[in-house]
Amino acid sequence: MNKQKYYITTAIPYVNARPHIGHALEFVQADAFARFQRLVKNDVFFASGSDENSLKNVQAAEKEKIQTKELVKKYADNFENLKDSLNLTFDVFNRTATEAHYKGAQKLWQNCKKEDIYKKSYKGLYCVGCEQFYTKDELVEGKCPEHLTTPEEIEEENYFFKLTNYQKILEDLIESDKLKIIPQTRKNEVLSFIKGGLEDFSISRSKSRARDWGVPVPNDEDQIMYVWFDALATYLTALGYGKDEKLFKKYWLESKNRVHVIGKGIIRFHAVYWPAMLESARLPLPTTEFVHGYATVEGQKISKSLGNTIDPETLVKKYGVDVVRYYLLREIPSYNDGDFSEKRLLEIYNGELANGLGNTVARLAKLAENSNLEFEKPSIPEQIFVKEEVDAINNFWFETLHNILVVHLQKIDQHINQHSPWLIKDKNQLKNVLQEEINALRKLAYKLLPFLPQTAEKILKQFTGEIKSQPALFPRI
Repeated sequence: MNKQKYYITTAIPYVNARPHIGHALEFVQADAFARFQRLVKNDVFFASGSDENSLKNVQAAEKEKIQTKELVKKYADNFENLKDSLNLTFDVFNRTATEAHYKGAQKLWQNCKKEDIYKKSYKGLYCVGCEQFYTKDELVEGKCPEHLTTPEEIEEENYFFKLTNYQKILEDLIESDKLKIIPQTRKNEVLSFIKGGLEDFSISRSKSRARDWGVPVPNDEDQIMYVWFDALATYLTALGYGKDEKLFKKYWLESKNRVHVIGKGIIRFHAVYWPAMLESARLPLPTTEFVHGYATVEGQKISKSLGNTIDPETLVKKYGVDVVRYYLLREIPSYNDGDFSEKRLLEIYNGELANGLGNTVARLAKLAENSNLEFEKPSIPEQIFVKEEVDAINNFWFETLHNILVVHLQKIDQHINQHSPWLIKDKNQLKNVLQEEINALRKLAYKLLPFLPQTAEKILKQFTGEIKSQPALFPRI
């Protein structure tokens, strides 16, 4: 198998509040994909980070009566700490309020074609929550469709990016899957938006409106970069773009797999603005964008203002990290919105994890321990995943995790029941039967490594050589 380079990123969240379960969903999805690629021997660099230069953050700091740099540091730390609480494996957490990021974002601006950036006066309706201008037609009853707030009317002179130069280029890129958007429904949505006619978009804000917070526009001390221009540059600056560019060369310029994992609310920025900016700067584009839906609570989008945020760290402390990872990957549809319910989490915990996986592991460990035999540590074949599983994971269809678990557990349980090892007197025959079941369980554990890493590692460690019973993997609640 040829080793491929993969650059995998999460979106970078605004750090104006603590992370919620919706952020955890994206981080766990991206982490499972990165772990899978490593497991099949690909060379992976996985990046996350924080979006710190928005007006939302400035306003949040004013509300808390602290400096903006203090606020973004506090909440960026909360997000970075998810690496431990959710057992994530990102290689870098790239903060955008750093000198290194500023230099990279400014380099991207300066490398865009001169004819693609121009200055003009503009009047429009602006949603601070989205950090985006809307036309009247895009509003729902006069309100932002994402935040249901009334946009502010803004009039000032800013720099604009000539998006209209890239209409046909973007259509061709997305229709041909040179920029592959998963799922198909999101691809269709982006194409419909592009074919509806693109308009140039503002890429700067006046220094006064930005509260002098953000990346300065090169050679214009009165303008600050529009937060989305600078935020998208994180995918380059996380690799050292504008500073030490060894990683940038390896994982952006030389890789054939540049993968963004993003939420549906920011698809326009990633699938329209971002590729146009990269084309203008004569840089390679992302190859794949996986667009997930939202984790909702009782059908509503999670929102601080609605008071329905759920802290992932609290859930991890209560149920364990692999339980939370399993629920998010198995229960929230990969391609659509899905409701988070602690009641449903408890049902899955007791049914599929405690009574399912946990019970099978305990049962087999007890049989092996009572046999007083030593077992071989089998080698795992390189092609551990079957084609259907590989295709599902490469297309971010994480619901396949449930199929992997259920199918393999059924086979192991059937084998145990059919051969009744507790009745076998011959030691060689007993060892062969149990070894076959242990091999099957270890194979399942390897397949679970990207999704339930702690649990899988415990199983692999337990079923080696002399096997003894261990505390339950998932004590019943």
